[in-house]
Amino acid sequence: MAYGFPPEEREHRFPPALRAPFEARTWREFAYLLINLPMGIVGFVWTVTMLSVGAGLLVTFIGVPVLVLALGGCRAIGYSERARARSLLRLDIEEPAPAPVKGRGGVLARLGAQLGSGVNWRHVLYCLIHFPWGIFSFVVSVVFTVYGWGLLSYPLWQWVFPAFTHQSGLQIYDNGSSSWYLHTPLDLALCVVVGAGLVLGSPWMIRGMAHVDRMLVSGLLGPSRLAHRVTELESDRGVVVDHAAADLRRIERDLHDGAQARLVALAMDLGLAKEKLLEDPKAGAVMVEEAHGEVKIALQELRDLARGIHPAILTDRGLGPALSALAARCTVPVAVTVDLPARPVPAIEGIAYFTVSELLQNISKHSGASRAAVDVWRVEDRLMMHVSDNGRGGADLSRGSGLAGLAERLDSVDGILAVDSPAGGPTRITTELPWRA
Repeated sequence: MAYGFPPEEREHRFPPALRAPFEARTWREFAYLLINLPMGIVGFVWTVTMLSVGAGLLVTFIGVPVLVLALGGCRAIGYSERARARSLLRLDIEEPAPAPVKGRGGVLARLGAQLGSGVNWRHVLYCLIHFPWGIFSFVVSVVFTVYGWGLLSYPLWQWVFPAFTHQSGLQIYDNGSSSWYLHTPLDLALCVVVGAGLVLGSPWMIRGMAHVDRMLVSGLLGPSRLAHRVTELESDRGVVVDHAAADLRRIERDLHDGAQARLVALAMDLGLAKEKLLEDPKAGAVMVEEAHGEVKIALQELRDLARGIHPAILTDRGLGPALSALAARCTVPVAVTVDLPARPVPAIEGIAYFTVSELLQNISKHSGASRAAVDVWRVEDRLMMHVSDNGRGGADLSRGSGLAGLAERLDSVDGILAVDSPAGGPTRITTELPWRA
């Protein structure tokens, strides 16, 4: 996957069309296009030569290691090309993973892994394609740049021709009977106009060709989409496992410190009440009454704990009633609007419920708002949720708050969390989840 460097934010006095010929980006990309030619020649010659030799020697065992050597050389060229793109095009490309070796990893297994690696053959394809593209980009960039600056500055060096060549100016044509030399004021003005047009236009042509190089490098020299997706899923799985472990620890802590401790105390109180009934029935009845109150409190704590795991109303009636019940317990008045044609899968429904629950808790604790709103709807295959309040604002994902953890949990299921919370409010948080019906 490719990552671009953040652009520099500056205030400019001149429009981009006038700045482009003098910007560092233009000259970095021009240097990249110049180096395209020698790099293209090296890559093409190596690839064609080694693949031809290896294919010709396949009748013997020597051909296999020669082909592997050819692929290794293409990988080395790819490494240098990624470094060049990183330096001059400001394009950061992840290094592709090495070819996986099946079995015990013997010599034959390693050779087979290299020959069967799609990443290696994409490097080969890059070396073959980049050669003609390198010639084209080199010639076009050099011609337009040199002619542009040369014509623009022609009045400054036109004196060279009469001084050293005994000509009045640069010769455009000569057919024997007539000739045209650039030396009159009109000729000089024409050169300046044409040169200025080329100077102003060539940076955009250079940037367009550099963009083609970016696509070649990111498409052929980076990790495949499948490999990137596997890495992303492995990362998401780690996030899910960590959050599941944290939830289990929270449930264990709540049981140990809450209902379990209360039930232990209740058992002791009932034992004392049992002994007291024989000696003082009235005092024993009071103790039983107190124990009855403790039972009610313990049951309420267990209900709250069960609701925190998965609320029954969500299972029985769906997201709309569950969010309405959630809003009713919020300390801030919340308007809930749910417009769903059907119910999403239970896993997504649960994530949506707990996402809104955490956002409403944040509103109650930190926002200072007097009202809030929750809107839920479906757009194609995405479940959309929008939570807003009129509080003080200032919520920020980058501060390592609960919102950052919430964003990680949503990302683990291909969800998105976007926060718009300027200082002074209001706060608007939009989330997307896959429908997966």
